[in-house]
Amino acid sequence: MTKSSATLTAHGAPVMALIGWSGSGKTTLLTALLPLLGGAGLRVSTLKHAHHKVDPDQPGKDSFRHREAGAHETMLATAERFVLFHDHGAAAEPDLPALLARMAPADLYLAEGFKAAAVEKIEVHRPELGKAPLWPEQDDVIAVACDVPLPGCDRPVLPLGDPPAVARFLLRRCGRLIA
Repeated sequence: MTKSSATLTAHGAPVMALIGWSGSGKTTLLTALLPLLGGAGLRVSTLKHAHHKVDPDQPGKDSFRHREAGAHETMLATAERFVLFHDHGAAAEPDLPALLARMAPADLYLAEGFKAAAVEKIEVHRPELGKAPLWPEQDDVIAVACDVPLPGCDRPVLPLGDPPAVARFLLRRCGRLIA
């Protein structure tokens, strides 16, 4: 079993992850939670882990050319947002704490993925995918969001189709909702 001895925080705020197999609904749940948590007064920042190569920069664009020419970091800034491209080359992939250290302060950080990180997790589980649940092997899964009952599950089972109920669980866990 994976053990998590401490709750991970960033800038003094809690960090939690949504984990589950591909196609389980992690992104759908996360995007449904964001306006609910924001409506409760929380500034929420998110991180997404990808297992495949992703390059949002486009060949021929100036920022792409900067990176190809050898820039260690390139920032693309517009009036609406900025994106920081950091090439770590042959170095190890940064872990969750290293990535969080680069982010601005928030009230809550929600990570999608990062199954191996030592952080409290909510598993999004859909038995119809035919994949084994992750919670039996991971002590840091504190709840399971599922659309059917899970006999034998020793963690709270949250209704996957009821994002407000999942948001209330998160708010209670963060000390923002009493009862």
